[in-house]
Amino acid sequence: MMNDKDLQEYHNIGKAFKYNEKFNYVSGKQIDDHGSRIYDINGSRLPSVTTILGKTKNQQFLRDWKAKVGEAEAERIKNLSSKRGTSMHKFLESHIQGIGYDDLTGLGQEAKTMAQKIIEVGLTPIEEVYGSEVTLYYPGLYAGSTDLVCRHNGMDTIIDFKQANRPKRLEWIEDYFLQIAAYCMAHDEVYQSQIRQGIIMVCTPDLYYQEFKFQDADLRRWKHKWLKRLDMYHELKFDEKEKVQFNVKEFEEQFKKKEKNEGNV
Repeated sequence: MMNDKDLQEYHNIGKAFKYNEKFNYVSGKQIDDHGSRIYDINGSRLPSVTTILGKTKNQQFLRDWKAKVGEAEAERIKNLSSKRGTSMHKFLESHIQGIGYDDLTGLGQEAKTMAQKIIEVGLTPIEEVYGSEVTLYYPGLYAGSTDLVCRHNGMDTIIDFKQANRPKRLEWIEDYFLQIAAYCMAHDEVYQSQIRQGIIMVCTPDLYYQEFKFQDADLRRWKHKWLKRLDMYHELKFDEKEKVQFNVKEFEEQFKKKEKNEGNV
């Protein structure tokens, strides 16, 4: 009979990275609720992080862009980007998990080269993988799926992969930062972990790679921004009776107190 160490090494056979399954991740069912994504976690229905961000986002930039390029062209670009991004994620997931995958379409091969760029440049510092395509949730508040939870350059880290049609500037992708901040909070709450770093890895079809990295104090700042968006979502969604039952501001005060007790001020 294999001991725990032998069993772990057996599970790592054929995988690109060393796996450490110290977190017992849950599986969640995704449900489409009138255009909003809902997660069913052990019978609890929670709004997705992307739904919360989408409902509270300033849509003026998107409206201006659609007016500039036209509705039809905007829809074409959106669908193309979505398909390319899905294919790129599949290549990355299969590489991390050590399973075979290929997409022989022109778009698929383009996505493959983008994934290879991320693998060659972005994934090298990874020491251990805790999970890929991980469902995370904050009990009673929200849920979502992140691409990778791992140990990166000595720090427990959450990573999201993004495709882009052109290079990004930080002010254009603030919701990406908020997304990872939400996942870090959820992971720490459920698994009593200390995720210290978030990384957004972006690649364009012409293989321009960008990495946006934030940690510790900067990560805490994004967590507080996320709580404000969560508050906005509940202000929009719930009636006065429900607002009394769910007080995000009170939750934020509890979060600040927790940070202070842990010395993270």
